[in-house]
Amino acid sequence: MDLFQKKFLIPSRRIKLKKETQLLYLSRLLRLLKNGYSLLDALDVMKWDNQMVEPTTIIVHALKNGNTLDEAFEQASFNQTITTYLYFVRVNGDIQASLEKCTEMFQQRIEFTAKFQQTIRYPLVLLVIFSILLYFVKNSILPSFSNLFSANNETSSTISLSLAIIDMFGTFIWISIISVFISLLIWKFIRHKISIQDQIKLYQRIPIYRNYKRIQTSFLFATHFSSLLKTGISIKDILTIMSNQKQLPILSYYSILMMNELNRGHHISYLLSQSFLLEKQIAHIFQKNADIHALEKDLKIYAGIITEELNHKVTKAITYIQPVFFVLLAGFIVLIYTTLMWPMFQLIKTI
Repeated sequence: MDLFQKKFLIPSRRIKLKKETQLLYLSRLLRLLKNGYSLLDALDVMKWDNQMVEPTTIIVHALKNGNTLDEAFEQASFNQTITTYLYFVRVNGDIQASLEKCTEMFQQRIEFTAKFQQTIRYPLVLLVIFSILLYFVKNSILPSFSNLFSANNETSSTISLSLAIIDMFGTFIWISIISVFISLLIWKFIRHKISIQDQIKLYQRIPIYRNYKRIQTSFLFATHFSSLLKTGISIKDILTIMSNQKQLPILSYYSILMMNELNRGHHISYLLSQSFLLEKQIAHIFQKNADIHALEKDLKIYAGIITEELNHKVTKAITYIQPVFFVLLAGFIVLIYTTLMWPMFQLIKTI
């Protein structure tokens, strides 16, 4: 029977689901749970859709083998954002609430990604066209100008300077693109080898990204802390749970530091105020609330507020991409035009 399951029930080659399919999966599963289905019954219903058979088979098999819900979804190659939320089901036991929250956040992430791709598509096309034109100008037009005006020493020197400027400009563009691509590729492979302390120090040096990372970390901390407070467990136990999870290493690192501060007799708000990737408002919430229920309520409200702030900032940043790119591109075009016309002006002066 085990051989049959391995051979037929569990596909040997797992196909990673598209993000849109993962979102659809979560939405359907959540809807079934809200309609009174148990988890296993809901998963059986999910198999009615052919594209959901493979991930559902993997999840059911993992659950029957004693794996937790987040581990089952991880085995089915679901996104880490989803498995992170489902990790805390181990403690709070509220599958519906966790599914609802991760579905909402995952949907927002997909929408922002789609909006970003749509926004950046046109500028990228223009960048490719501009690069081709720049190559043509450098290798065809300017050498022709140089031959045409070679009799005039002053104009010839101007052409040489123009060639140097365009060459330097083109080299700068390609070096910048290649550097960004290589940096992202290297970061993808070495990120897990860098300690959390060094990662946080690196985030502190990146002007725009550090603000986004601070808001994101604060939201995750407030959301998960409030959901665990709802179960009635103590703050120290919550920090222990958060420190043991591996999906969010920064929260795990901060949780360990907070546990150490509590063991030394310090208040948790002190370390919260010293944590770079956590907003100061979180420390204020912990400092003013001695009651657990009030603390849970305030953290939940704050998570909602910071979600709106994050959505607003991401949307605003995306809307700035095209105007900034067009201004830079217009500046580059004017520079090249001036570089081309300058030798002609020099020649006219000599006539």
